[in-house]
Amino acid sequence: MEALIAQVAALSRQRPVLMIFEDAHWTDPTSLEFFGRVVDRIKTLRVLLIVTFRPEFAPPWIGRPYVTALTINRLGERDVGAIIDRVVGNKPLPEGIRQDIIERTDGIPLFVEEMTKAVLEAESEGAGQRTAAGIPSAAIAVPASLHASLMARLDRLGDAKEVAQVGAAIGREFSRALLVGMVRKSEKDLESALDRLVEAGLLFRRGVSPHASYLFKHALVQDAAYSTLLREPRRALHARIAGILESRFPDIADSQPELLARHCTEAGLIERAAAFWGKAGRRSLIRSALVEATEQLKRALAQIASLPATPALRRAELELQVALITPLIHVKGYAAPETKAATERAHLLLQQAKALGEAPEDPLLLFAVLYGFWVANYVQFNGQMMRELAAQFLALAEKHEAVVPIMIGHRILAVSLLMTGDIAEARAHTDRGFGLYAPAKHRVLAAHFGGHDPGVAFLLYRSFALWLLGYPDAALRESQEALRAARDFGQAATLMYALCHAAIPTILCGDLTAAARQTQELLALADEKSAPHWKAQGTMTQGWLDALTETTSSAPSLISAGIAAYRSAGSTHWLPLRFTYLAAAHSESGHFDDASRSIAEAIMLVEKTNERWCEAEVHRIAGEIALNAQEPETSKAQAYFERALTVARAQQAKSWELRAAMSMARLWRDQGKPQQARELLAPVYDWFTEGFDTRDLKEAKVLLDALGPQ
Repeated sequence: MEALIAQVAALSRQRPVLMIFEDAHWTDPTSLEFFGRVVDRIKTLRVLLIVTFRPEFAPPWIGRPYVTALTINRLGERDVGAIIDRVVGNKPLPEGIRQDIIERTDGIPLFVEEMTKAVLEAESEGAGQRTAAGIPSAAIAVPASLHASLMARLDRLGDAKEVAQVGAAIGREFSRALLVGMVRKSEKDLESALDRLVEAGLLFRRGVSPHASYLFKHALVQDAAYSTLLREPRRALHARIAGILESRFPDIADSQPELLARHCTEAGLIERAAAFWGKAGRRSLIRSALVEATEQLKRALAQIASLPATPALRRAELELQVALITPLIHVKGYAAPETKAATERAHLLLQQAKALGEAPEDPLLLFAVLYGFWVANYVQFNGQMMRELAAQFLALAEKHEAVVPIMIGHRILAVSLLMTGDIAEARAHTDRGFGLYAPAKHRVLAAHFGGHDPGVAFLLYRSFALWLLGYPDAALRESQEALRAARDFGQAATLMYALCHAAIPTILCGDLTAAARQTQELLALADEKSAPHWKAQGTMTQGWLDALTETTSSAPSLISAGIAAYRSAGSTHWLPLRFTYLAAAHSESGHFDDASRSIAEAIMLVEKTNERWCEAEVHRIAGEIALNAQEPETSKAQAYFERALTVARAQQAKSWELRAAMSMARLWRDQGKPQQARELLAPVYDWFTEGFDTRDLKEAKVLLDALGPQ
């Protein structure tokens, strides 16, 4: 996709470029994503993009200052007459018939053309009058009227109608090579039939025989030809198309399994349809076409549900149900009802398989379902249950002596420990798990465990651990390496995961410019991939950045909007941190009641959920808010700072300890106790061996210098 956009940009530098995108209302989500990204770039390029679509379609780019929307109304009588004249040419057309066409076509260009051609193709003026009179008025039922006109024209084409029917069953566009295998005609007769369809204006030809392809003039032309097929011949035709595609065109069968899935579905070959829909869904997932993957996997499951149960189908259903969890995570959200239902259904199928003695041979299915339950407790943060499930997962993996589950077990246990405050132990598990990771072997696991590369996840959580433990330079290196690996992987789900998580240690280290770039990229990608979970995360981070850089007074409302969107999908993890910085933003804006409510929410969430990795910072910000209030509460602030220092020391969270020590040192300095302030801050600062160019350590050095010598 990026390569295509780069080609458009390169061409526009040489000469102005015209791009035409017709019938956008029929496009698939990935194609729409591509055109959305082109629209984003057009404002800086010499490109005119013309997009046509029906009124019910709502293009996401409408409203941008460089996008103009034009409503094309039905044609007036003069314009309809001009189309009739162009189609008629030098042939005579009685005025009565001409007026009848004008009245009955209701200003619809395609209908004007087709009805005029139907009249001209009639054998005599009387037949023409009967043709016109026999077609109902478009003002009453436009599709039926157009359909009747097209049917009349197809009927007059003789055996070419059969070719049109077969082509319509194949699709809007079809190749001559595929048609040869479908139509029982000689090469000469087939070519003659195709020529007649092209001359009649019903088909467009691309290329030269025998390598030509054909396109129906309009989807309604295809529909008219297809509707003439009876049910059983239609099913048989689709079965033949699927068989020929699979046997003679293996490249198409491999690259477009959704095409075979559609033909098998129409043919009533339900089991084969399910297999191809499943293959299409997995392929879409690999290509980061998350919306398509969700729909294709659902269609596969729907096909299986209509068949009598067999061991093979039960196994296939379990595999598809597990696969469905991953795209749902990103399209609907980790804790969305649909994601939760998919996980519970997968667990039920797994239990049923065990009861029937049909436990899957692939142990990854079992662990993928267990992982789903851990994720549910993670996003709805239940710290104690997370730790228990992660420990059980790792113990079971070690019992099976399975390298992949052991690696994943270390990852989820590392996350569980870090988020609940056991930071040093969490880092040890990231090290052990990452030591088992091999990109060439394990990147495929993204389809089983959360939809993102496990190696990228290890790097990101090791980055968190390193920053918390007091190694900011190492933390930045790990987050940057995670982003590089995510880009190399080329999967949108992994990149969204990396952009979201990498921004946090980047902000904590004080590189706000880099974090802003990452967040803007995340928001754009989340829009393109219809990923509300990541959009909400990006929105909260953008508000946090705005508050830190004081670029906008709307930071509190932005963070609040992100929190609301995040909670609407059932997610609560990360919220103690988000509410903490929302409280800080309110305080800076002078909204002290809102600040108090937000910090109280953060403290409550820490206690309720056991998400304690940022507990020290929560209490430190609570202390700062107490000091910034209209009536400063110094004793209350000091109690919060003491609590922050106690928690940070217990967790070995040196970076939080440094921040808490600075807050307390400033308070003591202002109370006339500079020596006590220095004695608190200096040992913490002196502990650090790196990161002296980061914001916190720079501020600590300035503060120490201001406090004077010991």
